[in-house]
Amino acid sequence: MALKDIELTCAIAKSTYLLGDHWSLLILRDMLLHHKTRFKEFLNSKEKIATNILTNRLKTLTDKGLITLLNPNSTKKNKQYIATEKGISTLTIIIELYLFSIMDIDESILNEDQLKIKENILGNRKAFQNSKLKNYLNFKEKLLNEVNQAIEV
Repeated sequence: MALKDIELTCAIAKSTYLLGDHWSLLILRDMLLHHKTRFKEFLNSKEKIATNILTNRLKTLTDKGLITLLNPNSTKKNKQYIATEKGISTLTIIIELYLFSIMDIDESILNEDQLKIKENILGNRKAFQNSKLKNYLNFKEKLLNEVNQAIEV
């Protein structure tokens, strides 16, 4: 019996089922921290996800309620994705995963921005998380307003 065919009663098992592949978390990272919304923006991330995998992951994240298509009736080029409340809740996980691994990365290979992020998170992770959450919510609100204004025109 496949994992998806059974009722997951363990919270960890359910979480790994929802977020278990690294592409999903990287897409959510790009969405929440870098405000990426379009297919091409995700495609241009430094990890170089293949188009077929990106298409599949965006569909999976949408089906699982972590992201939503902002303007489903627009052209393929103009479609945008945004995180749902459930997707936004992964910000804590993404930050904790960062903290889990950052100490194993040689600082000499980090750029100035990465070093600043490391310093900010290690200095006060709750403040960093709250700042990133506020930034994304403001970005999302502005984006929703722009889309709504375009629809009204």
